[in-house]
Amino acid sequence: METRANGPLPTIAVAMGDPSGISPELMARILAEPDLRAAARYVVFGDKRLLDLGAADGKADPDVLVIKDGDEIPAESARPVFVDLGNFDPATTLQRGTATLAGGTFATENFRRALRFANDGKADAVFFTPFNKAAMRFAYPGYDDEIRFVRDAIGFEGPASEFNVLDGLWNCRVTSHIPLSEVAANITQERILRSLTLADANLRAAGFNPPRIAVAGINPHAGDGGNFGRDEIDTIEPAVKAAKAKGFTVEGPFPSDTVFLRAKNGDFDAVLTMYHDQGQIAMKLIGFDKGVTLIGGFPFPICTPAHGTAYEIAGKGIANLGATRAALTLAIKMASEGKGARKAAA
Repeated sequence: METRANGPLPTIAVAMGDPSGISPELMARILAEPDLRAAARYVVFGDKRLLDLGAADGKADPDVLVIKDGDEIPAESARPVFVDLGNFDPATTLQRGTATLAGGTFATENFRRALRFANDGKADAVFFTPFNKAAMRFAYPGYDDEIRFVRDAIGFEGPASEFNVLDGLWNCRVTSHIPLSEVAANITQERILRSLTLADANLRAAGFNPPRIAVAGINPHAGDGGNFGRDEIDTIEPAVKAAKAKGFTVEGPFPSDTVFLRAKNGDFDAVLTMYHDQGQIAMKLIGFDKGVTLIGGFPFPICTPAHGTAYEIAGKGIANLGATRAALTLAIKMASEGKGARKAAA
């Protein structure tokens, strides 16, 4: 068994993402990174022909051990193991810069295989290069986001959430992919406390002990003492007090237009926001090219770059590797801890 100083290498199940954007290039380049190759064992699901195209685009040599679908996956390998599903021929199927049914089918199949591989206990984390949501919906009409897909793929019903991570700063959220008009009605003490519980567990799995979490308000100036709404007084503040009673290191609610400045300056490790763009805008302004999306709450951590498929630069060999490297590094770290999201409380 391959080992390092502090124990066996973690195994990462890897899924190739949308073929029409920069995912093939990112996959080829990240698999060729010497330090990352030395830090984990990889089992990659995709099509070798597309990996070769990505390698040509990115001028990289991923040097993988290719096996056919259905062959036994070796327990040890000095190289990343590439399970060639033969599910996408770029010579006849690829349409660069375009969301297609074929691309969505390819990405969903790879992701499903990686998820089930990890759910069977054969991998400690899952990593994937960027998807295109339109293409995913072509192939999987019930696709709302990755959380919904993961639930369906492995039959999981517990709480789960997306976390955005950038240079050690985390953004967690109470609501996610819902219309803004529905946000206020979905902000309850129970939901806030559940989100804080999930955030605390995942932050601890990533090495924060204890994690310091700031909670944002929902109204301008966090309600200004009730002048701009009572959500903070009636709902958010009681939830924060309940979280403190459970032993969490949490403060708030704070005005959302300043809380990220404090977190960025080191006062907090994470900010819990009430809705999607409240945190996403702040995090992407801080550093779009290095952001990571962690899907937490499942039996294993799932990581991907926070950016999209960048159709406009597909095939040009100029994709920024920063977020991809950061995402895989986080997956390795959480897998190495042997915790991932396994201890996330319900």
